[in-house]
Amino acid sequence: MSWHEQRPDDATGGAFTVDPPVDFPTVEPQRFREAMARFGAAVHVVTTDGPGGKHGFTATAVSSVSDQPATLLVCLNHRSRVTSALHANRVLCVNTLRAGDDSVADVFAGRTGLSGEQRFLQGQWTTLETGAPALLTAVVSCDCRVIEWKPVASHNVYFCGVVAVRQGEPGSALVYHERTYKHL
Repeated sequence: MSWHEQRPDDATGGAFTVDPPVDFPTVEPQRFREAMARFGAAVHVVTTDGPGGKHGFTATAVSSVSDQPATLLVCLNHRSRVTSALHANRVLCVNTLRAGDDSVADVFAGRTGLSGEQRFLQGQWTTLETGAPALLTAVVSCDCRVIEWKPVASHNVYFCGVVAVRQGEPGSALVYHERTYKHL
């Protein structure tokens, strides 16, 4: 798989491909994980439902890509049990957690021993356009169709077209920083 980098060339202003993806030394994994622990990030529960079953996971690696068309990216370790369901379902809902929803985050992070559909006993759920579960207490839920995914190192990066948005009540969001939940 290639990494793409936008750089103007002399004539076209196009992109070029760097192959192999990483041909230089990078920092050790533990040092990188320590650095990432200092990034403050919103906590999301990403859900999916369809032929591959109902599943969800806690994620901080979620970001906007474009507003036209409305697109998000979501990163998931390719070894996750959710990967095969997400590939079969091709839909997901990004639910941004509200301050105080720490227990929901823990359930979907696998810290409680619950798995699969059992996780959805925590919280109150509805669905939007795709049928992926949307958390009623979420600050915002973005219902998406997976447009494309690319393997990058240990993770898959999913590019997702946002087909519906549900805004919850205004309030503080849950953030993960220095390996603990904080309220923003």
